[in-house]
Amino acid sequence: MERSDNELVRASRAGDADAFRELVERYQRKVAAVALGMVHNRDDALELTQETFIKAFENINKFKGESSFYTWLYRIVVNLGIDFQRRERRHPTIALETPTLGGGELGDNLPSEPSFEPYRNVRSREVGDRVTQAINELTPDHKAVILLREVEGLSYDEISRVMQCSKGTVMSRLHYARKKLQGRLRDVL
Repeated sequence: MERSDNELVRASRAGDADAFRELVERYQRKVAAVALGMVHNRDDALELTQETFIKAFENINKFKGESSFYTWLYRIVVNLGIDFQRRERRHPTIALETPTLGGGELGDNLPSEPSFEPYRNVRSREVGDRVTQAINELTPDHKAVILLREVEGLSYDEISRVMQCSKGTVMSRLHYARKKLQGRLRDVL
């Protein structure tokens, strides 16, 4: 029988390493997806994912249970992602290797058979690149709300708990983020 998140958190607090490992296994893919959506680099996303779980482990006694464990984890990875983006804007780094689409993730999902619609494939890739570029040009807070709402499908209430701001602030950030994306993607849409 599968233990609930609350049972695993209680066991983790009592020093049960297997319980925390179960929480990691339960949420690592979702946390990595959020991190990848924020930093668009596989290695950086994996580092953020690891940092998220280290921070969660170190602070498991501070988790009050006022939100779900999942929401609490989201808050940690989003905050780490925002900090990462701010650091990158102040001190941009240059990759030493040739970037790949999605750090290899996208390449893993490409069909194995050649497509017979090359124009459509090129157009889809161009649109995807433009959308990614437009999202990357958003401020860290705007980028986070877009990813949490449009990619992760969280409700306004869940986003407000993750971002530790009011529901009105979430709605405002979403409005401005969408407006900026519409402006930047006007010729594509």
